[in-house]
Amino acid sequence: MKSARLLLALAVTAIGCSNDDGGGVGPDPLVISTPFDLTSMGRGPVPDRFTAELWVNGSTAYTTTWGTRTVNDVQARGNAVKIWDVSSATPVLVDSLIIEGATTLGDIQATADGKYLIVATESAGSIVIYDLQNPRRPALVTRFSNSDIDKGVHTAEVQPVGNKLYAFLCIDPRGSDKARLVIVDITDPSAPAMVFSQIMGTPFVHDVFVRDGILMTALWNDGIAIFDIGGGGRGGSVANPVQMGTAPIVGGKAHNIFWFRDQVTGIKRFAFVGEEGPGSIPSSSVGDVHVIDVTDMTNPREVAFYNVPGAGVHNFSADEERGILYAAYYNGGVRALSIRGDLGTCTADQKSSDGRCDLRKMNRELAKGPVGLSFPVYVWGVHFTDGKLYASDMLNGLFRLSTVPAF
Repeated sequence: MKSARLLLALAVTAIGCSNDDGGGVGPDPLVISTPFDLTSMGRGPVPDRFTAELWVNGSTAYTTTWGTRTVNDVQARGNAVKIWDVSSATPVLVDSLIIEGATTLGDIQATADGKYLIVATESAGSIVIYDLQNPRRPALVTRFSNSDIDKGVHTAEVQPVGNKLYAFLCIDPRGSDKARLVIVDITDPSAPAMVFSQIMGTPFVHDVFVRDGILMTALWNDGIAIFDIGGGGRGGSVANPVQMGTAPIVGGKAHNIFWFRDQVTGIKRFAFVGEEGPGSIPSSSVGDVHVIDVTDMTNPREVAFYNVPGAGVHNFSADEERGILYAAYYNGGVRALSIRGDLGTCTADQKSSDGRCDLRKMNRELAKGPVGLSFPVYVWGVHFTDGKLYASDMLNGLFRLSTVPAF
């Protein structure tokens, strides 16, 4: 569910490189055959702004906006949160929030209990916390900023650790100020308090994933790093993370992470890392899904990958009960992969030249979509929840998509 950084500079340029095994400009990725198709069940249009991040909270969804979009000579900034009724298949816009001073909004996430909404802002770096007693009329609780985050909060992950709630913030580099990871205690939403701040990543830390007292960070050209923050047995805490291990990814550009916990077996062996290369709205993007075996967190290693010719990955969401990873793939729409079982063992003809397993050759590719549209898509985010699949499209707004059928 994390926002793109490179697109700000590259949105109007042609794609300039290829990636692991073919990448770059290729055939239309939405006409490449897959076992199943994901179809549009309904769409809520956003014609005035670029749609970015997405979060669904019960029958209400929230989407953020990005950059500046010009339509009929009218410019609109990415300072709006769109609020949707998703009680039926077609999302219906019911309201908007305008966040003062922002030109691009980063992540948006509701707390697990559905009581609060947290929005990250760039330019005017902050996190804004809203009360969701009325989910479609969020009420401002507070806006938190300090000198460590005012350069711009690019991504924000909200997760509990122990009996407290934290926001893990990835802060933009600006001028001589380097990127950093900042952790804020938001257990009391009216009084956020910074508990950790550290320069991290080359040239930036882009995103994190937190689960079971483990912090995984996407450090762009530094690959990923794994920290004990209370669950790794190394004496780490949220205020004092202890690094356990690191791993590069082929091609660099580690953008986002998802650590899969199989709801059937309980196995937590594989983490998925999105690689974000350069792209051009709406025609091209580059970047693979990289599979990291984290069985030994002191020595994580890349064992597999998934490549879509002509398209690049952005954000993830998962159906952990069925073992399906949904990935937003910009001009490649949404891709669904089967991720249950051993992804690091394959036959010789299923391997790339560098020895990694190719998930497509392993028949792990399940579905693509939305198919059958008369207009291009550039899908930024995806969110699977309560058996339903949603996708935020920079160009076209909010989709409700069909899910992968039984396989």
